[in-house]
Amino acid sequence: MMDVILTISLLILCLMNVLGSGDEQANRRIHTLFSVECQDYFDWQTVGLVHSFKKARQPGPITRLLSCTDEEKKKYRGMDLAPTFEVPSMSRHPKTGDWYPAINKPAGVVHWLKHSKDAQNVDWVVILDADMIIRGPILPWEIGAEKGRPVAAYYGYLVGCDNILAKLHTKNPELCDKVGGLLAMHIDDLRALAPMWLSKTEEVRADTAHWSTNITGDIYGKGWISEMYGYSFGAAEVGLRHKINDNLMIYPGYIPREGVEPILMHYGLPFSVGNWSFSKLEHHEDGLVYECGRLFPEPPYPREVIAMEANEHKRRGLFLNLECINTLNQGLVIQDAAFGCPKPKWSKYLSFLKSKNFANMTRPKGLTPQSLQIMETHHEEPKVEEPKIDEPPNANTKIHTLFSTECIPYFDWQTVGMMHSFKLSGQPGNITRLLSCTDEELKKYKGHDLAPTHYVPSMSRHPLTGDWYPAINKPAAVLHWLNHVETDAEYIVILDADMIMRGPITPWEFKAARGKPVSTPYDYLIGCDNELAKLHTSHPEACDKVGGVIIMHIDDLRKFALLWLHKTEEVRADTAHYGKNITGDIYESGWISEMYGYSFGAAELKLHHVINNDIMIYPGYPPAPGVNYRVFHYGLEFSVGNWSFDKANWRTIDLVNECWAKFPDPPDPSEADQTNEDFKQRDLLSIECGRTLNEALRLHHEKRRCGDPNSLAPPDLETVNDQFEEIDHVKSNVTSETVEDSSLPEESSQTFLHFRFWMIFLWVSSVVGFGIVMMLILKGRKGQKKRAKGVKARRRSSHTGFWEVNELDRTPL
Repeated sequence: MMDVILTISLLILCLMNVLGSGDEQANRRIHTLFSVECQDYFDWQTVGLVHSFKKARQPGPITRLLSCTDEEKKKYRGMDLAPTFEVPSMSRHPKTGDWYPAINKPAGVVHWLKHSKDAQNVDWVVILDADMIIRGPILPWEIGAEKGRPVAAYYGYLVGCDNILAKLHTKNPELCDKVGGLLAMHIDDLRALAPMWLSKTEEVRADTAHWSTNITGDIYGKGWISEMYGYSFGAAEVGLRHKINDNLMIYPGYIPREGVEPILMHYGLPFSVGNWSFSKLEHHEDGLVYECGRLFPEPPYPREVIAMEANEHKRRGLFLNLECINTLNQGLVIQDAAFGCPKPKWSKYLSFLKSKNFANMTRPKGLTPQSLQIMETHHEEPKVEEPKIDEPPNANTKIHTLFSTECIPYFDWQTVGMMHSFKLSGQPGNITRLLSCTDEELKKYKGHDLAPTHYVPSMSRHPLTGDWYPAINKPAAVLHWLNHVETDAEYIVILDADMIMRGPITPWEFKAARGKPVSTPYDYLIGCDNELAKLHTSHPEACDKVGGVIIMHIDDLRKFALLWLHKTEEVRADTAHYGKNITGDIYESGWISEMYGYSFGAAELKLHHVINNDIMIYPGYPPAPGVNYRVFHYGLEFSVGNWSFDKANWRTIDLVNECWAKFPDPPDPSEADQTNEDFKQRDLLSIECGRTLNEALRLHHEKRRCGDPNSLAPPDLETVNDQFEEIDHVKSNVTSETVEDSSLPEESSQTFLHFRFWMIFLWVSSVVGFGIVMMLILKGRKGQKKRAKGVKARRRSSHTGFWEVNELDRTPL
């Protein structure tokens, strides 16, 4: 009897456990949503996202919210690419006629909630963008989501949460969260939020008076991120406060924080590995989903990344880049098979995508404790700690000097001048030219050996906005160098190409320290004192009017470089504040946006500069008595008597590749103005700058074997370069530890001279030998003629046909 009771009790307990687990599962039903339109651009993104959804083993179903007009739907080919819920297109607003496709996202969610049966059988919703790759399960309750407290990724650039925009568009501006990308929330929260999300998107989009970059943070200034503000303002309006996580999602091209394993990649920005790069915008019209065998360009293999990048931390970032594009390509291969495409031919790359090694590399990723860290500050900007300041460095401190250029003749002669002066100055450490070029420019470029060089993708034409602004290459190049080059230098000296060094620029002499960079005054940056600084930095009081020469600790530069670039983009996009009375820019064209980008970026980190007036001087300005200036900055026109120099007049002239080309010689020092000592010293410095540039060009032409400068027809340098291209084409290594001379190594020159000597010797020997042989042959024939007279008639009668056949050349067959 007791056995029966025990058995019944156990059965009841098991049944209760089953029912209990069922209740728990019923409360954890997940549905993943993403929004797209009827375009090829979204079709290949759909393939990548759905494929990664399966690889990551994300629980629950996934639904594509597909927004199409009736005309688009008639031509659309991709209905089978994903489980799909069709949504009426709102790209063209039905009431206002405004063209704004981003509104389809909230409109699609509202439509799904109202009309989909799936929406009635779900507890949690994960909302993603199409241009994402899932790396591991996204479980809302595991990443911290609760009913009333969604989890989202951080979108720090939504500055409108802190200014007039939030006050205009929500009654609860203090609840506005800067979030987007990844959204994980309870279905009840989504039901309350979705209609407000759509309504606020329409409201912000219609508020054209507040589209400017300084108010929205949108670098386009076109209201393009209105949907993101619609979400944040809508959530604030219904009282939803987010748990914000900045570790769950990463953009390929960025390096994950130590200990963090991102479970989502958002490939919204261009990224690269070595010389390989990817940008989704380059495939905007690409129908590769429907072309059998089409894949994105094959990236490097993991072992190549190991060889190219020694830093394990940076290597993690590069591996993520590979994982992103390889997952996209793997999805395309599988989709081809589903479409019935012929089996592709074997290739090393396809074999890699199918390998166990790749499967192991892309197995579902789990969350780490660091990945789950929620941002502590909810509705306040993160507090910026005052930078730690060290004692000034000593003479044993390692230094590296950088300067930025582009692939045009204008910067080549400046590079020649910079490199010549660097060698004469006694500057410690190495120097690197940051060379920003497009692929087309690089194919034609001839000045690779002018300086130790780090090659940088050009941003002269902004990849997102299309804005032509070459000055942005400076912060972009510094950031690229930091991300791609391993250096043991503690301090970095950053100069402009149009500078001549007159002596060493060291952190110990000029009192630089960690947290205390040194720079020279740029007093015309009046935006540090007016509304410009208040619009573009959280700490306008920390804005320093500096530029030209920068001496900064490597740790400060690593934190600062990205801000320098972002603030440059931000100020450049703020066309409403280009005025001379606001910026001090006499052209009023935003040309000095990069300089403000530097000052505002440094202010964000509260980097207070030591401003030194004794490092740099513009030729043409009277020097301060007794000051030994270390740098000429010849950015402005200067003159001595009737002689003058303006770098802008030499913008298109190729002084480097034309033998013995130079600038007009400056006057003799005796011709300096003698009216007073200030004018005399001013003229002497101007003459010194002009002479140094010409001396640099003279030495450059000598090294390029331009021949005698006094000859009537000096050889053309391009011809000389072509003849010796294989010997002369010396590219510097970006991790070089020594300054490379642009001339041939002595050993190579010796080899070349020996080679040329032997070629001439062999040629002369061949001519002489040929002459001797001919003399012997002719001498032999004279003897034969005498011996042949007696038998001539007999031979002629017996060989008449033979000689007739060869009458033209008189040569036996």
